[in-house]
Amino acid sequence: MTTFRDLHQPGNPFILANAWDAGSAKMLAALGAQAIATSSAAHAFTLGRPDLGHVTRDEALAHAQDLVAAADVPVSGDFENGFGDDPDTCAQTVRLAGEIGLAGISIEDMTLPAATPYDFDLAVERIRAAAAAARALPNDFVLVARADGVMHGAYDIDEALRRLKAYEEVGADCLYVPMTASFDDLARVCAATKLPVNGLAAGPYAKVSRAEFAKIGVARISQGSALARATHRVIFDAAKAMFDQGDFTPLTHSISGDVVDDLLKA
Repeated sequence: MTTFRDLHQPGNPFILANAWDAGSAKMLAALGAQAIATSSAAHAFTLGRPDLGHVTRDEALAHAQDLVAAADVPVSGDFENGFGDDPDTCAQTVRLAGEIGLAGISIEDMTLPAATPYDFDLAVERIRAAAAAARALPNDFVLVARADGVMHGAYDIDEALRRLKAYEEVGADCLYVPMTASFDDLARVCAATKLPVNGLAAGPYAKVSRAEFAKIGVARISQGSALARATHRVIFDAAKAMFDQGDFTPLTHSISGDVVDDLLKA
């Protein structure tokens, strides 16, 4: 049996599909997703809230549990900064994630909602505590350590690499630098570690093919909130046409309800 960890093969990336509710999780699994992940931003959008620190841990766990129940594939949680600043909170978040059946979670190194990086030593201790908790779980659990300062303009790729090396040393299973400044920087991340690296197919990197991600050694490809925002684009365009022009033709591009029903029954 292929486990969630087994899917992480550098140079042969699987697509980790980011869902935002039970229906999207079931559809994505039926369409071929080998694993599902939550998206903190996409989940927040469903609650009518912005991203970055506006969803509680209890809400994130309940949402993730819904996806675990909906999809017959491994589910990983996008759990922001672990829902607390201190290492013990990160460890408790891992334990709670394991209890609801998640195959893993990711933890960022940013305070939220301020989006400023934790001090290097504290950032490392947070991952050390989370990794220790993950290893103590009865089931295998993939802990992803994220260096998010590059995405937020808080530090550069060299600092990200310094942090990733430390995260690897204290027990992280997978590394992730969202939205590197260049594809070459993402290649540097892959070359700097023996751990699996997550690539993000969003923004300019949505134009990068799976084969190109594979060539530099990426092990998995997530989309963050990009798939949810593509759905929101359809809503936005159709609503603008309806309310501004009385034009309903964008609705002719919808998918058949029968097709959706069949996917949800799969």
